[in-house]
Amino acid sequence: MKIDIHNHILPKEWPDLKQRYGYQGWVQLHHNCKGEAIMMKDDKVFRVIQDTCWDPEVRIRDMDRTGVTVQALSTVPVMFSYWAKAQDTLDLCHILNDDLAATVQKHPKRFVGFGTLPMQAPDLAVQEMHRCVKELGFPGVQIGSHINDWDLNAPELYPFYAAAEELKCSLFVHPWDMQTDGRMSKYWLPWLVGMPAETTTAICSMIFGGVLEKFPKLKVCFAHGGGSFPFTIGRIEHGFQVRPDLCAVDNKTSPRKYLGSFYTDSLVHDPHALKLLVDVIGEDKILASNALEFLGLNRKQFE
Repeated sequence: MKIDIHNHILPKEWPDLKQRYGYQGWVQLHHNCKGEAIMMKDDKVFRVIQDTCWDPEVRIRDMDRTGVTVQALSTVPVMFSYWAKAQDTLDLCHILNDDLAATVQKHPKRFVGFGTLPMQAPDLAVQEMHRCVKELGFPGVQIGSHINDWDLNAPELYPFYAAAEELKCSLFVHPWDMQTDGRMSKYWLPWLVGMPAETTTAICSMIFGGVLEKFPKLKVCFAHGGGSFPFTIGRIEHGFQVRPDLCAVDNKTSPRKYLGSFYTDSLVHDPHALKLLVDVIGEDKILASNALEFLGLNRKQFE
C-alpha cells in the first residue's frame, strides 16, 4: 500500500471572500479554461493550478497511474489566512473543511483529510479541531510553520497542543508566509530557499522551546523532508553545546535527542537527499513507509 501524505486540494468554487468579509487579502479561484484555473490574491495572480487540485475523479486517475493507494489531502497553505479576523478565518475553515470532508466521504478508500484551523485564535482552533476529528472524521490537521508573530513554541499555543494530544490528532506542519520582498523577490527564492528555512525554524522552535518535551504524545510531521533540518542538525547541536546561553534557555535537552520523536514526509526531490533523510530522521519516521502509524489508521479500512 502506497500512502502519499502531502497533497493539496481546494473546492472547485467558494464565495467571494472580499464581499463576504468586507476587506481584501483573500484568494479567489477563476476558472479560465477547461482543466485549469487561476488563484488570484486580490488583483494579482498567485498560481495557476490544474483540475487535479479540485476534481477528485481526475486526482484518482492520476493516483492509479502512479500507483498511489491513498492520499492525505490538505488545503493550499495560502488559504490558512492567519492574518485575518479570527471569526472570518473560522468561517473559511468551515467552508474548506466541509468541502474536504465531502470528498473523503465520497471516496473513503482513497482519501483522508487534514483540516485547517484559525490558529491565530487558539480557542477557536481547538473548537474547529474537535469538529474536524469528532464530526468530520479527520485523523489530523495541517498548520503553518508559524502563526503571524508566533513561532511554534509560543505559550499561547500550549492549549492547542494539549487538545491535539487528547484528541490523538496528528499535526502536519507546512511552511508558509515566507519573506517575498527585497533579496527574496527574484528566482522564486521564497519557495526554493524560504520554505526549507521556515520548516527548519519550526522544528527548532518546537525543540528549543520544549514543546516536544511538554507534549510527548504529540504526533507531528514536518513537510518537505524537514526542510534544511536534516542537513544542519550537526550545526544546530553544536550551537546548543557551545552557546547554551542562547540555545538552551527554555530546554536543557540536546536537539539530537529528539530525532525519532517526530516525522517528516519524503518530498525532497533528490535520491541523495532522501538517503540523508533516512540516515538522520530514521526510516520509520519518514511517512513514505510509516504513514498509517502517524495517521492512527488501520490498513483494513482502505482494502
